[in-house]
Amino acid sequence: MADIQNDQVVSFHYTLTDENGTVIDKSEGQPLVYLHGAGNIIPGLENALTGKNVGDKLNVNVPAAEGYGEYNADMVQEVPRNMFQGVDDIQAGMQFQAQTDDGIQIVTVKDVNDESVFVDGNHPLAGQNLNFDVEIVDIRPATQEELDHGHVHGAGGHHH
Repeated sequence: MADIQNDQVVSFHYTLTDENGTVIDKSEGQPLVYLHGAGNIIPGLENALTGKNVGDKLNVNVPAAEGYGEYNADMVQEVPRNMFQGVDDIQAGMQFQAQTDDGIQIVTVKDVNDESVFVDGNHPLAGQNLNFDVEIVDIRPATQEELDHGHVHGAGGHHH
């Protein structure tokens, strides 16, 4: 049985919790499928899965720096409300796409007043240590097309 290495397609079930044990996300019925070594999942989890086999169950603690990064206060910006034309009811928690020098970025509304909208460009899980409860269910070699594209195709993966 092959252990997890770069250029393999890995399927696993997971439950993601925060430091307080609150469930943030989990695989529902379908496992998560990714191409190992292509940066498709957060580095701390990918590193922990290297060398594991089908049937392995593990708990992985991923520090913020190896997950979605440390929280960066500089990514919170005040934007004039009139930049949200066509959106009458802007509320905290809403997410929008913003065009930045680095391309499209998702921002989350933190606060709103009559003149301004305060948006946060950090990933919602930035700055949080994450805990993954994982069970590996399948490992297979990636196809050449998957390697060329850098992600999984077909069931559980990307469809063009």
